[in-house]
Amino acid sequence: MRAFALILILLFGWLQYTLWLGKNGITDFQAVSADIEVQNQVNTNLAVRNNEMFAEIDDLRQGLDAIEERARHELGMVKEGETFYRIIGDDHK
Repeated sequence: MRAFALILILLFGWLQYTLWLGKNGITDFQAVSADIEVQNQVNTNLAVRNNEMFAEIDDLRQGLDAIEERARHELGMVKEGETFYRIIGDDHK
């Protein structure tokens, strides 16, 4: 009877060890779960960025308004017949 109890205790100890510290145990599960959470966040950020890029692509394909806006803003272009005024603030007060 003593040997049987000892075998059961050793078996229980071995099962606990494999559950907590063994391959595919609780610690591995928690590490993989954390990695999955980080990857899901990265995927969400990339999906948002992709949606913004697709919206901009659609905007550029549909009309010249987006191209004109970009040229004015990024390149400082002015339409023919327009007058460009630059207002400089007074820094000598």
